[in-house]
Amino acid sequence: MSLLVQKVNHPEDLDKVFAIRKIVFVDEQNCPPELEWEHEDESIHFLATQNGQPCGACRWRKTDAGYKLERFAVLKEFRGQGVGRALIAEALSDLPEDAHYIYLNSQLDAMSLYAKFGFVAEGEQFEEAGIQHFKMVKSV
Repeated sequence: MSLLVQKVNHPEDLDKVFAIRKIVFVDEQNCPPELEWEHEDESIHFLATQNGQPCGACRWRKTDAGYKLERFAVLKEFRGQGVGRALIAEALSDLPEDAHYIYLNSQLDAMSLYAKFGFVAEGEQFEEAGIQHFKMVKSV
């Protein structure tokens, strides 16, 4: 079983990224589509494939605060197979060396996964697109 995570910017690959996000966030989690599609042009996108089959996606972007990892999505039939972990690892390794402040907003059930990479919850729980989240910051 070959799992591959690649940085993508070709329109055809981006279509696969957006299709995965639509299935996971819009269809499955009922996130409003207008909240889902923002900051695409300034983001660095990643596509995970398993045996050539698109199965996960994420992105990072530079914000005023630092570097934000976001939009981690793994298709249901590929969950529990290390796809999320591979996406996080690849996104982190792609960040500039001077990325001093790295953060994300985690859904509650994903917090333990991000914690494995050194992310620590910060502040109060909050709601985003109808789903409970915590901000998590990577301790360096």
